[in-house]
Amino acid sequence: MSAPYLIGRVIDPLYAVFIGAGAAAVRIRREEKEKGRDVSQSVESLKERMNILFEKDDVIPAGVPKVH
Repeated sequence: MSAPYLIGRVIDPLYAVFIGAGAAAVRIRREEKEKGRDVSQSVESLKERMNILFEKDDVIPAGVPKVH
C-alpha cells in the first residue's frame, strides 16, 4: 500500500501549485524568447493582457439590459 501523501496533507497541494507555476513560467519565457522579445517586452505584454482581462467597464450584471 502506498502512502496517502507525498510530503504532507497541507504541503502536497502547495507543492503542486508551485511546480505548476514554475513550469508555466519556463514555458512562457521560452515562447517569448522564440518570438524575439526581451523580458521588458514580455512584461509589458503581460500587463496589457491583465488590463484587458480585468477591465470593469463592459461588465454588466446578469438580467440587466445593456443600454448605449
